[in-house]
Amino acid sequence: MLTPPRTVVRREGGLYALERALQRRGFRNVAGADEAGRGACAGPLVAAAAVLPEGRRGEIEGLADSKLLTPASRERVYDEVVARALAYAVVVIPAEEVDARGLHVCNLAAMRRALASLATRPDYVLTDGFGVDGLDVPGLAVWKGDRVAACVAAASVLAKVTRDRIMVELDGAFPAYGFAEHKGYITPEHTAALREHGPCREHRFSYVNVASVSGRDGRPPRSRRPALAAVTGRDDPATLFDDEPMERSCAPGSTVGVALGERARPSSPVGEDVGMEGGER
Repeated sequence: MLTPPRTVVRREGGLYALERALQRRGFRNVAGADEAGRGACAGPLVAAAAVLPEGRRGEIEGLADSKLLTPASRERVYDEVVARALAYAVVVIPAEEVDARGLHVCNLAAMRRALASLATRPDYVLTDGFGVDGLDVPGLAVWKGDRVAACVAAASVLAKVTRDRIMVELDGAFPAYGFAEHKGYITPEHTAALREHGPCREHRFSYVNVASVSGRDGRPPRSRRPALAAVTGRDDPATLFDDEPMERSCAPGSTVGVALGERARPSSPVGEDVGMEGGER
């Protein structure tokens, strides 16, 4: 029995080497998927998927792992990805969904939905760090994929810029926490604000540091809404939220939504995943 020829990934291909190797084997449309906000204790989890065109059109100047780019560079690369991608999709998972279903479950569900929402059906899928099941195309989980595969780096930029914009908007609604600066991650300033003001509705109550200041005596709750009176001083759950939609809008050509139908799992403490975007998994 003849074995298929080996796929050679040429080092000089840099960030595009893996995709080019797959395209030489007949996988023309290679999709990448990544997320932003795993390590944050406030704000949504955002996942994105992107398919870049073959050849020079798919080569975007300055494209890299979003965590290695300055905010201004990310915005420029974001615009280039949106303009050049054959297809892209962004999915936003609100904090309450993360609390209800668990971070890892929501992470996989968000990437799965982003990939399924692509207008161009991928022939192959590359994901950053975690394999995503339930896809009807072959795929590969790549360690630090946002640093070795262009399509994953593009998805990383889409997710990061989308989430950062959301956190800047939330800073206007909740100015006491400094969301525009730290984007919901754990910093000394954020910790001090949590201790002084308690958590707001955009915090993830299943995280230990948030639960510890939410009137639960340091015990992480199983659901997002622990001890309403302790958190808000009000007993009526209906007064905790304003009437605004859970879904958030993204740029034209993308899709956005909330992952549903996923099985819940026990809550996890801060530190199970990255403490800050860019930390070690």
